[in-house]
Amino acid sequence: MKLKNITNTYPFLKILGNRYVLVTIFFIVWILFLDNYSYLEHRVLDKQIDELEENKEYYIQEIKKDSTSIKQLKDPDQVEKYAREKYFMKRENEDIYIIEFEDSIPEEKTKSL
Repeated sequence: MKLKNITNTYPFLKILGNRYVLVTIFFIVWILFLDNYSYLEHRVLDKQIDELEENKEYYIQEIKKDSTSIKQLKDPDQVEKYAREKYFMKRENEDIYIIEFEDSIPEEKTKSL
């Protein structure tokens, strides 16, 4: 009796009472939220795929940069230049002076001076 009064006042509840509609709603909720391959899981996986593709592009650029450096280092003059600039290596009977400007010194060193 109460159910008929409710369905009479709210006619859309008659549609929700249909078993096909209930099964369809259950199926949609299951697919969107509860399944292992749910929509929410796909969104997370798509974000991870996008991040990995960005990383891939970054590493491809780094490989290109490194390969050009390797090609340059096959020349003995370039090897010497790289060793002198990067590792402050020197020849025998040669003095090297390292000049640092104030803006190139980290703030921690300047505070202790």
